[in-house]
Amino acid sequence: MAYEYSGDHLDFRAGDFKGPVIAKVSVHQHAAAPTALDALPARTAGFIGRGSELSRLLHALDPAIAEGPHAVLVAAVSGLGGIGKTALAVEAAHAARDKGWFPGGVLFVNLQGYADDRVTADQALEALLRALGTKPDHIPATADQRAGLYRSILTERGRERGAVLILADNAALAEQVRPLLPGGGARHRVLVTSRDRLPQLGARIVPLGQLTPSEASGLLDRVLRIADPDDCRMADETSAAAKVAACCGYLPLALQIAGALLVLDRSQPVAELAAELGEFRDRLDRLDDGERSVRAAFELSYRLLAPDEARLLRLLALAPGPEASAEVVTALIGAKELPTRALNVLARAHLVERGSGRERWRMHDLVRAFGLVADADLPDEREAARDRVLDIYWRRAHAADARLRWLRGMPEPPWFGESAQALAWFDAERLGLITVVGWAEEKRYESRAVLLAACLVLYLERQRHFDDWITVSSAARNAARRLGDPDREAGASNNLGNALRKVGRVAEAIDAHTHARDFFRAVGEHRSEAVSWNNLGLDLLAAGREDEAIEALTRARDLLQVVGDAHLEAVAWDCLGVALSQTGRVADSIEVTARARDLFRIVGDFRREAGAENNLGAALIDAGRTEEAIESFESAREIFRELGDWYWTGQVLYNLALCHEAHRHSAEAVACWVQASEAYTRAGAVKEAAEALALAEEQE
Repeated sequence: MAYEYSGDHLDFRAGDFKGPVIAKVSVHQHAAAPTALDALPARTAGFIGRGSELSRLLHALDPAIAEGPHAVLVAAVSGLGGIGKTALAVEAAHAARDKGWFPGGVLFVNLQGYADDRVTADQALEALLRALGTKPDHIPATADQRAGLYRSILTERGRERGAVLILADNAALAEQVRPLLPGGGARHRVLVTSRDRLPQLGARIVPLGQLTPSEASGLLDRVLRIADPDDCRMADETSAAAKVAACCGYLPLALQIAGALLVLDRSQPVAELAAELGEFRDRLDRLDDGERSVRAAFELSYRLLAPDEARLLRLLALAPGPEASAEVVTALIGAKELPTRALNVLARAHLVERGSGRERWRMHDLVRAFGLVADADLPDEREAARDRVLDIYWRRAHAADARLRWLRGMPEPPWFGESAQALAWFDAERLGLITVVGWAEEKRYESRAVLLAACLVLYLERQRHFDDWITVSSAARNAARRLGDPDREAGASNNLGNALRKVGRVAEAIDAHTHARDFFRAVGEHRSEAVSWNNLGLDLLAAGREDEAIEALTRARDLLQVVGDAHLEAVAWDCLGVALSQTGRVADSIEVTARARDLFRIVGDFRREAGAENNLGAALIDAGRTEEAIESFESAREIFRELGDWYWTGQVLYNLALCHEAHRHSAEAVACWVQASEAYTRAGAVKEAAEALALAEEQE
């Protein structure tokens, strides 16, 4: 017998009942399940910069480029934790939606890739299916079945309503994302953020780096003004604001936290926060606003590393200078071969980045700070690593310095076949070498740091890094004094005095060289005493005390003749010639300088031979012997050019131009000034290059 259900009741009128009747009805509502197809988080307050990266993302998402070789299904924003990946991706998704590119909706899922409760692919699929309106009891149990249903729904939705954008935030592994990719046939797009580059997805990868200094300062200002439009501390303390931005490593998360700290204490001057962040090892502790922490962000990446990868990160934080070469990396870990696999893991996670060369690596400043405090109870490991770096630096620098000092007939130094190779190594490692000499403040490294500093002097002089020269020589002198080694202290004083004279600190240079001279004279080291006399003579000449300078330089020459050091004797003759020229004794200067040139030629010091030719040319000009001066300058130019010494090539060309100008050879003078400008530019001497070019333009 049939009973009819109508609306809200059962119809029993056709029934024939013999006893009590109990009826039970189950009613199932079949309304559509809710959807979440406009699930984008709000734009990040204070978002700034990223114009280039935003353009690249929008180009990848543009439906007009849905076909052809340049079409991409997945765009991935990768970068260090706290670099602003999510903020950029959300900004791009909002911009794409505003353009009407994804009428089918925008889905958002946080994969929590670096949390303990990382979202699995099947969990993500369940969330996305619910967002697409799938009833819970219609969601399959297995990941494969869920992926199939997900792709089918997306395909149908694409036909009915248009393309959908899926933003998968904070992925750690490609396997979290791969099942979320839509099937073919629609113009859907997937936008992923990850600390890993995820090359397995075939994605258009948009790496994200730190903000520019101006963008970072702008972000700080914007954070303060969002909280209080009248808060003008950043504008009032621009220098301090720049220091805070630098201490934050221009990392958006750190900048947001620093801004929040200033918002919390509106009476705090920016300069005070800058001072608090100035201590490198304590910086991460300060960059914590109670809810966000830079240290915590990095810790999420660190704890996913294997033990050898974590050890490499800790030791790389000890690397001196902004970059670490392959040689430094292997020294740090105490291995014979480069840990390529571990480096690649760290690079994919953006914990290290490629440096200026293929086998050079660098770290963000805050990652370095994190590495220094991670597992900080391993002092023996750290000291041993620094010992190995100092040793390899000392051996290499000693060989490179020997190559720069090499003269014909001397034994060939190891490793560097030409002076250009030695200079290139010094150039690449300069900042690291300066840092290692600074380790001399620690007793463990004092003695070796003094030796290393002595190996840098000639290089720093030739490349005109005078401030670095002062830094290393001061560190060496102070360390030698602490060691109770007066011989090395006097040697370092000699080097320091020369650097001080180069930057115009002549009185200090005189003091340093007087100290060195007195010590070496007292202990009977006549060769070193003569070098000190020569240096002191140059100081006195720079101070305008010409007669005393000539006396000191003559003493140096005479001592060196007694000692029998022809090379240093030539140096003394050359310096004496310059002093004689400055006092108007031109004929004597020409004779003395020519003798210096000839001695340099005999001992095979071609660079100083060129310097003497240049000085001789200047004296010949003063004597009115222009044609001979031009010959000397031409000879000097050829030698300096062959040696690749572009600064002194520029100097000689400048002098040659003056010579041509005095001889009324205008075209030749202009050509020499233009060439001088080019040489100065190659040497990085910007001021001199501009001056030479201006003189050329005046003549044209």
